[in-house]
Amino acid sequence: MDSIAHGQIVNRSAGDINRRIGLFDVGATSKINRQRAVPYARLLRERAVEISQVRYFLAVAKELNFTRAAEQCNVTQPALSRAIKLLEDEFGGALFYRERRFTHLTELGRMVETYLEGVFENSRQAKQIAEQYVHLKKTPLRVGIMSTIAPDEIIELISSVRTHHPGVELHLCDADAVSLRKRLLGGDLEAAIYALPSNVPDAEVHSLPLFQEQMVMAVHLNHRLANQRSVRVTDMSNETYIHRNNCEFAGYADAILSEQGVTVSPVYWSDRDDWTLAMIAAGLGFGFMPEHTAKHPGVVPLPITDPEFWREVNLVTVRGRRHSPAVGALVREATQKKWFGERAKALSAAE
Repeated sequence: MDSIAHGQIVNRSAGDINRRIGLFDVGATSKINRQRAVPYARLLRERAVEISQVRYFLAVAKELNFTRAAEQCNVTQPALSRAIKLLEDEFGGALFYRERRFTHLTELGRMVETYLEGVFENSRQAKQIAEQYVHLKKTPLRVGIMSTIAPDEIIELISSVRTHHPGVELHLCDADAVSLRKRLLGGDLEAAIYALPSNVPDAEVHSLPLFQEQMVMAVHLNHRLANQRSVRVTDMSNETYIHRNNCEFAGYADAILSEQGVTVSPVYWSDRDDWTLAMIAAGLGFGFMPEHTAKHPGVVPLPITDPEFWREVNLVTVRGRRHSPAVGALVREATQKKWFGERAKALSAAE
């Protein structure tokens, strides 16, 4: 079926009919049926068959009685008869033998019955899916979460969506910020939550700021700097460093450290922040981490100054792309939620 709109089934070519609806399967019919298929296919291409006509036909085919079929469809018998007659005119032949005591299908009626049953069922299912989607009764939503965000706040958001919009089925994945942005633009994701350390606006996306957090130098309890209230970038020089592979500041912070003549020695590389924190607590090196992530027994987070590093975490969607009602639900919940005690900055969802 090419399209279902305003209660009509519109078919654009005889090839589409044979291929999709299968109303006249030329390869499986006799020579006589193949000859009939051409004009019928042409009629279907040039006209529209209303879903109500299909429903009335199926009711008569089941009841084999026009009066009972009209009662089943909650219409008058004359109205049902007119609809069947219009259907017969479009198909180019009688669909029923109308006899005084008996009504039964003609050869053409039997021929189209199975296919019209499929058309009606597909239409019914399409309408049901559309209603569920529009009214958030059963709507999948693919969201990407930056893997370096502390999970507690994200779990609160997920719980809020579940509570207020139980029909939204969240499909979550985690990755680094660059990968999430690529998947978002490519259509694999409908929304993403990530941060990128750049002051240059991204013209391809719309970003709703959720929260900001400072980056810290995470050290173990017995580290030489552990008792300080903060550290300067220069204090990191010559320290052993545990590199977080998914850190969004990778490359960006390197240039700043280089400008200040700071050299660190990366000795471990980790994809997971929990492993990074465990290694820091064991005294294997320091970590460059978001303040809310640097929570672990035996780890001390020290705010970095001169200069400070901050990241702004955003709920990101593609600018100009029409979004599902589920995305709107996610935006509303993200805006209403208190992130680390503060509400997100409400921006226009229409941008």
